[in-house]
Amino acid sequence: MPDDPILGLNELFKTDERPEKVNLGVGCYLTEAGNLPLLDVVEEAETRLSEKKLPHGYMPMSGIPKFCEAVKHLVFGEASPAVVEGRITTIQTLGGTGALQLGAAFAHQYLGVAKAVVSDPTWGNHIAIFKGDGLTVSKYPYLNAAKDGVDFEAMIAALNEVEEGSLVLFHACCHNPTGVDLSHEEWRKVLEVVKARDLLPLLDMAYQGFGDGLEEDAFAMRLFAESGIRFMAATSCSKNFALYGERVGALHVVCGDKREAEVATSILKALVRAEYSNPPAHGANVVAEVLGDPELKKRWFKDVVEMHDRICEMRRALAEAGEAEGADLSFATKQKGMFSFTGLTPEEMDRLREEFAVYGVRNGRICVAGLNHRNVGYVAKAMATVLKARG
Repeated sequence: MPDDPILGLNELFKTDERPEKVNLGVGCYLTEAGNLPLLDVVEEAETRLSEKKLPHGYMPMSGIPKFCEAVKHLVFGEASPAVVEGRITTIQTLGGTGALQLGAAFAHQYLGVAKAVVSDPTWGNHIAIFKGDGLTVSKYPYLNAAKDGVDFEAMIAALNEVEEGSLVLFHACCHNPTGVDLSHEEWRKVLEVVKARDLLPLLDMAYQGFGDGLEEDAFAMRLFAESGIRFMAATSCSKNFALYGERVGALHVVCGDKREAEVATSILKALVRAEYSNPPAHGANVVAEVLGDPELKKRWFKDVVEMHDRICEMRRALAEAGEAEGADLSFATKQKGMFSFTGLTPEEMDRLREEFAVYGVRNGRICVAGLNHRNVGYVAKAMATVLKARG
């Protein structure tokens, strides 16, 4: 089988001996020094856990209760009626990817859902996951490349044609790979279509805090929860806690009432038991420790702001460096989150990699968090050279 287009790219990068190489394909936040961060709050939480000398026992199938409650509150807000009324079941999963898989399995095996619809473009693994769980997958229009924005009229028209009862995947914030998000008003119109067509939304939020802020990025989640509809949401702690290898995520199923949520919980636990029995403990315990301590939580909020601000700074720096090279790289400042859609063709991305050692995904996606003040000028110059070759 061929390598994953993103993970395989990282393997190529590792073997590249050119000193000027730049990895913009990696799906991780990197510091100005080009390193994965170990957040101070994570390090302190790990120290506390180590000092407790807890045994390494099995976790509940649904996950660590303190973790599940903490992330539920982070996503939906502690005062959310859906939270207060007990209408949301939250299951700890194997990262955000595991949450998507568990949600797809639940929809197909227990809700009778046969079809899924994703944005065009979307994260490639969305399609693989849904197909792997027996769903047929189609796409709805999303990006208008000409205006570097959402092709909203086409999107709404397509959603109005989706078969009733289908699962529809939405990116709650920081759309991957485009970095182009819906406005609040557009989200309200999407919700109207979801209601009218009786669709089952699955909102994917892997980058909470990296778009407009921790609270702001949860807008779509909270809007849908307040509407009273039933839907699912997949969230991750990989990026905003820098806990990539710990596989810490959650699936949230928003139900009609508390009893329905209890039934959903029992079904999801049965799915978990058959798939991987129970989730890992360490990362979820770290997150629970941070979010459960007011002082650590306050410091973590500050950490997320700093990561968000560095990403925005690199977006501005890339656009300015492009302007200095005579190239329009303003797409960087129009988009949000870790990723940007450059508009470069697969062949142009190949040229960036082969001639300049600048690695990005062939669909044109780059990870802005891979930029820093040492390499941004070089990357802009390489992009400018490729763009000027268009004639």
